[in-house]
Amino acid sequence: MLSGVNVALGVTGSIAAVKTVELAHELRRQGASVRGVMTDSARGIVHPWAVEFATENPVVTEITGSVEHVELCGRDGWADVLLIAPATANTVGKLAAAIDDTTVTTCATTALGADVPVVVAPAMHEPMYDHPGVLETIEKVESWGVDFVDPRIEEGKAKIATEEAIVTATARAATPDPLEGQHVIVTSGATTESVDPVRTLSNRASGQTGRAVARACHVRGADVTLVHDGDSVPYADVETVESAAEMLDAVQAEADDADALVSAAAISDYTVEAADEKIRSGKEELTLSLSPTPKLIDAVRDAHPDLAIVGFKVETEGGDDELVERARETMNRAGLSFVVGNRADVMGDVETRALLVRAESAEEYAGSKAGLGARVAEELASELD
Repeated sequence: MLSGVNVALGVTGSIAAVKTVELAHELRRQGASVRGVMTDSARGIVHPWAVEFATENPVVTEITGSVEHVELCGRDGWADVLLIAPATANTVGKLAAAIDDTTVTTCATTALGADVPVVVAPAMHEPMYDHPGVLETIEKVESWGVDFVDPRIEEGKAKIATEEAIVTATARAATPDPLEGQHVIVTSGATTESVDPVRTLSNRASGQTGRAVARACHVRGADVTLVHDGDSVPYADVETVESAAEMLDAVQAEADDADALVSAAAISDYTVEAADEKIRSGKEELTLSLSPTPKLIDAVRDAHPDLAIVGFKVETEGGDDELVERARETMNRAGLSFVVGNRADVMGDVETRALLVRAESAEEYAGSKAGLGARVAEELASELD
């Protein structure tokens, strides 16, 4: 997600600076090169050696005759993005006033003047975050194009955002945005059909691929709605659903304002009339009468003939030729932009193998599901261009 991206990581004097080491590791796990910049206050909380260890680069702790702020964040500087995490209320105020009395604020002023993207992750006590001046300052700095990663309000504190949220915001700031202005709906994971108040019918889909697609679309500038049976995420508005019918209703409700749908969920093909009370256990045989569920992509296509739709096709048998043939049948039936075909044995795995199937081609992808999400987002951007 951050492959080839140079991140200047500014660390200021919040207690959340103790999380900087792991944040630097996560940035690097996502492919970034990282160089640390620390204020004097931050050095009182975490030692520069720890940041040097985490980044494998020397840490800037003072501005010298080497003009480190220009070398890092100037027009021809090293950094592709300046990430200030954590940022104190004091630092945010200085950003707005162009006060350069620390290494981090001097780098920020330089970056803003040089059009280097800046991402800020505030962390402070909640009353400080709620101060009218702090909120006004954040609004002012945001108007300059600076991206703020909202803190988590817990236990009377505005705690620094999760690593996932910060890394995603950094990637969005540093990545070209071919999907800017586009609203993309992504379905993800398994759906579940109730048999009774206790028992359900479902499948083995983990939702990793769908979430990866949603995140990759967000990073490339899209406004994303994620429809799944799961928690909230920092890169999309989430519609929580359980059954195939609920998923279809949620997608239809969003589709009027959407530019594209990526139907990555493993949606139940059959449902059952649920019993009102728990079915008693016993040794007697029990027969369930299954009824087919509507095909989501068909229903959405009927209602939205011009919507770009990407489908997924999962099979358990046959070779690639059979998978391509069945993917094209689905593509032609529902008028899809392209179809991602894969095998059921990758469900739940981090790695995957898939075929991106179009009318005249079928290209193989092998690698992480995060990488597949990026590939789908790039293909979708080309489709919408």
